[in-house]
Amino acid sequence: MIRLLAGAALLAMPAAAMAQTGQADPPEAEDDGGCCSFIFPRPSTEEIVVRGSGVLRPADGDTVQASSLIGYPEQGLGARIENRLRDEVGIVQFRRSDGRSAHPTSQGVTLRGLGGNASSRALVTLDGVPQADPFGGWVAWSAYDAINLGGIVVTRGGGSGGDGPGALAGTIGLYSTMTDGVEASAAYGSRDSWDVSASAGGELGRGQVVIDGRYSRGDGFIPIVKGQRGSVDRAAPYEQGGVGLRLRFDAGDDSRIEASVRGFSDRRDRGTDFTQSKVDGVDASVRFVHDPYGATQWLALGYIQLRDFESGFASVAAGRNSVAPALFQRVPATGVGARVELRPVFDGGNPLRIGADWRRTTGRTEEDFFFTGTIPGRHRIAGGSSDTVGAFAEWTSGDASDGFLWTLSGRIDRWWLGEGYRLERNIGGSLITNLRFASRQGWEGSGRAGVRWTSDAFALRAAGYRGWRLPTLNELYRPFRVGAEVTTANEALEPERLWGGEVGADWERGGTKLSVTLFANHLSNAIANVTLAPNLNQRRNLDAIDSKGVEFSAEQRVGPATLRATYAFTDAKVDASGAAVALDGRRPAQIAKHGGSVSLRSNGNGPFGGFATLRYIGSQNEDDLGLLRLDDALTLDAGLSWRLTDAISIEARGENLTDELVPAAISSAGIVERATPRTLWIGGRVTF
Repeated sequence: MIRLLAGAALLAMPAAAMAQTGQADPPEAEDDGGCCSFIFPRPSTEEIVVRGSGVLRPADGDTVQASSLIGYPEQGLGARIENRLRDEVGIVQFRRSDGRSAHPTSQGVTLRGLGGNASSRALVTLDGVPQADPFGGWVAWSAYDAINLGGIVVTRGGGSGGDGPGALAGTIGLYSTMTDGVEASAAYGSRDSWDVSASAGGELGRGQVVIDGRYSRGDGFIPIVKGQRGSVDRAAPYEQGGVGLRLRFDAGDDSRIEASVRGFSDRRDRGTDFTQSKVDGVDASVRFVHDPYGATQWLALGYIQLRDFESGFASVAAGRNSVAPALFQRVPATGVGARVELRPVFDGGNPLRIGADWRRTTGRTEEDFFFTGTIPGRHRIAGGSSDTVGAFAEWTSGDASDGFLWTLSGRIDRWWLGEGYRLERNIGGSLITNLRFASRQGWEGSGRAGVRWTSDAFALRAAGYRGWRLPTLNELYRPFRVGAEVTTANEALEPERLWGGEVGADWERGGTKLSVTLFANHLSNAIANVTLAPNLNQRRNLDAIDSKGVEFSAEQRVGPATLRATYAFTDAKVDASGAAVALDGRRPAQIAKHGGSVSLRSNGNGPFGGFATLRYIGSQNEDDLGLLRLDDALTLDAGLSWRLTDAISIEARGENLTDELVPAAISSAGIVERATPRTLWIGGRVTF
């Protein structure tokens, strides 16, 4: 934190431009003609309104846990969702790289120190639909480039069973918004980067239609740090884009039918030959929402996710002067699901939530490896299926804005793992392995109990919860290799189970907001890549990961600007025995003890606006044994905007303005890969 405090003075850079401001106050969203809106409760009389679609109004029960709302976009043209989330206290992504340079399979997200592998331990949803990859559990952040988001709600801590299973560490809810009119933007950046987006919407009969699209590309940067590069290292370009169509039709009083379909394409390169990757996806959903005030509310939802992922992996010689293909992988996967929820009316309110949901995932990996030159010698196919069916109920009594509130919820799930398989053969020759893994099934329970007491500007809250996560198909069935290191799969993995609790306080008066939370979590059966011997790992259930810590956020309005600070201290340790005993007492991989940010942002209505964000991430271990260490880093992002007319504005923005070296990965040979270097953007926005 010393570096974070020392660098805080840099935030004064855009202060002159903030004397007259042009950006809307980030926490609030204007009425954009969307199909619905909901209020995010706060411990004072201020209300944050999000215009969104596809959901019932959030239940007051979530206020017993630490929560925050992000008005999006907040950081100007070319900004990325995954980078904005890094400013929120406690959120950790498996890699420090973003979706332009990270390998797609490394984009898992978690909170509160419950890390250790690339599968997400936080539940990410879009308008109530789970977003984790059906095969691997990672999140394709570039898939949201073609969506006009109205806000992001982050709920820290598990137990929110109404959102479905998998919310061990918390829930990150993305909410789309329906555009009324035309919005378009274009930005040009460093390394011949382009970012272009457009959204058009209007009335269609008794409803509304919106089309969103986005395209981005760049020549990229050389991932390997200077001094370690060889002749095989080059810049890693990216190209990403998508388009989405959303429809909303009135279906009687206080009812609507919503349908959406979107497709996206993501092409990346890892900076050497034979390392290209691509992800193609199509998502579709349809729902019926009935949400009158003071009457029974209900929702019915069905959805499908189609994913096709391909990636090449290379073997680089020790001097980095030659490279050869090591593996080519293709992963088709599908996720389908449905959800119903009912909120009956009691005394004019809706304190009870009851519902059920189902999700099925299927997928397989098809891999060519053991190359001779550019010709593969062996082929592997591995995969399976999983199903979960669950029912939940939650009762919340009281008023979140003033007085005493308590909530009690429970959820029961039945899960099935279908027969898995792994087959290996010499290409054009003999069969080597043909394994079939027996199907399994079981029951899991989860739930939450919490209270919140609010008096004027002050609130106290406490919650205890239990959650669980089923192993992904990737963790169960797919072995993989990184350089000389081999990690074997483990078809016998058991579900992860979490017990946790937290206490916190919130205070808000005038332009000042303070929040502090103490938490403790015990994650049993935590799945990690465990070192068994030199260059040999296996996915295993650890005895537990114990994580405790404190989260702090503060916000102060200063004239036409808002100063905000966040900080998280996370003390996470592994509890291990048997073959994993060497990990006992160590910090989980990819989890830092300290992290925080300081930001200054305009919030007025004048023609000029700006922001500056100083972000700190502490040192962390790359591997489970703590032999490889990623150093801490302090970065500065900033931007300025000028609204020329009501319809036209121009913007300039910079990422990592000090060109800080942010280590993103380190190999067993000590080769360091960096995250995004200094990147500058300039562009314009038009709104009709």
